[in-house]
Amino acid sequence: MKRCKWVNDKNELYIKYHDDEWCVPKYDDHSLYELLILESFQAGLSWECVLNKREAFRKCYDNFDIDKVILYDDDKIKELLNNKDIIRNKLKVRASINNSRIFKNIQKEFGSFSKYIWSFTNNEVIYESFETTTNSLSDKISKDLKKRGMTFVGSTIIYSYLQAIGIISSHSKDCFKYNKNVA
Repeated sequence: MKRCKWVNDKNELYIKYHDDEWCVPKYDDHSLYELLILESFQAGLSWECVLNKREAFRKCYDNFDIDKVILYDDDKIKELLNNKDIIRNKLKVRASINNSRIFKNIQKEFGSFSKYIWSFTNNEVIYESFETTTNSLSDKISKDLKKRGMTFVGSTIIYSYLQAIGIISSHSKDCFKYNKNVA
């Protein structure tokens, strides 16, 4: 079975992620939240690196329970920064907590984060080829999230996030998951 070229076929986690999660539309706020936090940790790193640490992130981030994460204090930050099983970048850890609070505010404003994020495409999936790392949509969402106070949400990170949550579907033409709706 052919997959997108970026998939490391020696890494079962990566294969499973590609086959079962990547570019699959997600509407559940918990999934949307987890992936946003994980994508922000990807900045400057590979997704495979983050994916390999996903279970450790789930454990130390209280299974991405947003109501717990928004209450993280300096002691919890120190604990996270001392956890060798996750990415220990002080700016990213602090951003994850700050972004969680803003995510929560967006949920209150829109009724759910899902309504907010999917409103940018009128609930439509965008099909495009896997040849870019940003587009006008990722630029627009990145700008809005930054205006709201989020960090580590540049256009490249948001583009990757939109693929992860299925708003953008961009499997390569030779991939078994390719959708012929690509523009």
